[in-house]
Amino acid sequence: MDVIEHRRHRRGTVVNAAATATGPVLSLRSATLEYGTRCLWHGLDLDIRAGEFVAVLGPNGTGKTSLLRTVLGQQRLSSGSIEFLGGPVVRGNRRIGYIPQQKLADQDTPLRARDLVAFGLNGHRWGLPFSSARDRRRVDAAIAAVGARDYASAPVASLSGGEQQRIRIAQAVVGNPRLLLCDEPLISLDLNHQRAVSELIDRERRRRDMAVVFVTHDVNPILGMVDRVLYLAGGRFLVGTPDEVFRSEVLGRLYGTPVDVFRSRGRIVVVGAPEEHDGHEHGADETDGRDAS
Repeated sequence: MDVIEHRRHRRGTVVNAAATATGPVLSLRSATLEYGTRCLWHGLDLDIRAGEFVAVLGPNGTGKTSLLRTVLGQQRLSSGSIEFLGGPVVRGNRRIGYIPQQKLADQDTPLRARDLVAFGLNGHRWGLPFSSARDRRRVDAAIAAVGARDYASAPVASLSGGEQQRIRIAQAVVGNPRLLLCDEPLISLDLNHQRAVSELIDRERRRRDMAVVFVTHDVNPILGMVDRVLYLAGGRFLVGTPDEVFRSEVLGRLYGTPVDVFRSRGRIVVVGAPEEHDGHEHGADETDGRDAS
């Protein structure tokens, strides 16, 4: 498959020939997101199939987190369409799992680890959450799947960063989602925990045949797991396999400036790609209070 490049105010089509007969899990058509006069991305056509691992990369302010918010029904497209399992996206869809950016729990948080996982099943209900025997079995199974049995009854705040991320993965998958959204889940983790968390997400998506959209600044911890890359920069984007996207001439065209891509010991290093500072990757846009990352 050729790498497909879209420029601002230019339309094109990405056809996923390997989509299942029942259709893609997630589908975007001519999707455009703008903030005032600023275009984050324009004319995005993308199908993501069951079991596919798609990494979303690019500088700050290019719309990576905003893409996830759009899939979650928290952000509306400026134009175009988005469908999940053939229907419109809505807030609170239980078939979409979500792992937010890493943020350690406050020390006075009274929740146990298993309570946080249970919110993945009953956190949408009014009043005090009630867990049936079936729900408790599902929570236990999710905790076991991520290797967190030893600290399932411990307060969340007492756990290390890597342990908390395991619990958040369990929370995200306990409802058996068809799509898992990961927003920089490796931030603040050391290399060993990055590897463990990445491998855990990959194992769960293979076991459940679950599509994964994984936002990250560094593709290297997940390089061996990624099927395709969506690379956002300057209102343009690329879609392709890692080998297709991470080439000097390809990224050079995307950025409009010379970019060098080096491979060493199984890692990719990109040199010369300019960073963008007109948005906030980890917060809200100061002009209107909405996330523009």
